[in-house]
Amino acid sequence: MDFQHIIETVGRFMDFAGVAVMVVGALVSIPLALRGFQPQRQPAGSEPLSIYRSYRQLLGRSILLGLELLVAADIIRTVAVTPTFESVGVLAMIVLIRTFLSFSLELEITGRWPWQKQPAGSSAASAAG
Repeated sequence: MDFQHIIETVGRFMDFAGVAVMVVGALVSIPLALRGFQPQRQPAGSEPLSIYRSYRQLLGRSILLGLELLVAADIIRTVAVTPTFESVGVLAMIVLIRTFLSFSLELEITGRWPWQKQPAGSSAASAAG
């Protein structure tokens, strides 16, 4: 078993883990949302989330984690084995698209961009919860 074969196997495992996280997250999110799951870091004075909104937030978080694992798999496969300009360019495009998706999901889940500070009222609410 040579190095390239090991890296390909690790990359495939990471791909599988990313997809599994998304699928399991989607399935686990359903009962959590139906039970009325509410995130701990909600802004002070905000109303509870509906079942639909709660499910979307839970699903978005599992998709985010799955995307991170998929990006890691692509990086492992592309950089660890002799990279070419073409493979690094394809990796850059994949990472760019997945990063855009991650930022969009973060905005959808929290209502703010990842680089924006958390509202002042919500840190006190999460400390009390």
